[in-house]
Amino acid sequence: MPDIAVFAPAPSVTVTVEDRGMDGVGTAPEIHVHAGGQGVWQARMLRRLGVSVTLCCVLTGELGRVVRGLLEGEGFRVAAIERDGHGAGYVHDRRDGERATIAATQGDVLGRHDLDELYGAMLREGIDAGLAILSGPDGDGVLPADTYRRLAADLRTNDVRVVVDLAGDRMLAALEGGVDLLKVSDEELRADGLLEGDDLGAILRAVDELRRRGAHDVIVTRAGRPFLVRNGSRTLEITPPQLQIADHRGAGDSLTAGTCAGLAVGQSLREAVVTGAAAGALNVTRHGLGTGDMETIARLRRSVVVRELPGDGHDPDESHGRISPDGLAALAEPAPAPEEDR
Repeated sequence: MPDIAVFAPAPSVTVTVEDRGMDGVGTAPEIHVHAGGQGVWQARMLRRLGVSVTLCCVLTGELGRVVRGLLEGEGFRVAAIERDGHGAGYVHDRRDGERATIAATQGDVLGRHDLDELYGAMLREGIDAGLAILSGPDGDGVLPADTYRRLAADLRTNDVRVVVDLAGDRMLAALEGGVDLLKVSDEELRADGLLEGDDLGAILRAVDELRRRGAHDVIVTRAGRPFLVRNGSRTLEITPPQLQIADHRGAGDSLTAGTCAGLAVGQSLREAVVTGAAAGALNVTRHGLGTGDMETIARLRRSVVVRELPGDGHDPDESHGRISPDGLAALAEPAPAPEEDR
């Protein structure tokens, strides 16, 4: 089974309240408690695709102890630094169909000693795995952005493939260190002042700038529209199947996870992004973030359309997202499905 190390600095306890219909009686509240945060949602989808995951994180105080139990219950290996203080978490009320935040905290800032220990753990686990995902905490001030520059550089120096799913200062810092694959949205690029305009040419110019700054390959998502992949000199347009949306949150993290699952078993980036597109498409049909099943994702791959855009030295080619039987077989049988994250 392939292994991936995920840098998830400050995972959260997530509490979501929903309505549960009761025949003849009306409604009653239903409460869901899970571990959450970007890295956790990515790790959850990786597990669904049969990938072994090590989560590198700091677990803080009472909430941190709860998070550890939840993560280990899902089958993750947890390389954690434990400390006293206030952890991260939120309470959402979704009884009206939309998420309303009742309370939320990003937790305490990481101190120097905790950050040093976390850095060492991620370096160690990344080297062992050979592929690392760098994700961020919910809060802006939890750890210095420069941490991502140093991690990206040191991991790649040790022959670790580095995938980054970040924006803002963290993304820019990681690019300084150098990354193998960057995934970012057009909205995030616009907010960072790296994208002017909405046309294809403007996005490709932004991609060129990201590559100049240190990204080897780049994925740019565009909400509700086909996403773009710059793979070496080629530019691909990926159209996922259009499914009914239950909750759009987590689709981007599932795309990242599905792509990394493919890369971990030796798929080319072109093949791997088809797996990612199918995983992201399935996730929006579900209330659980980073959830889905391998069999459905494999079938949805058939509906993913890959089109190579002209103008970069290659003939345009449109094809469905099928890969060889060996490529599909390389994705191991999925681990037992945990209760969905809400």
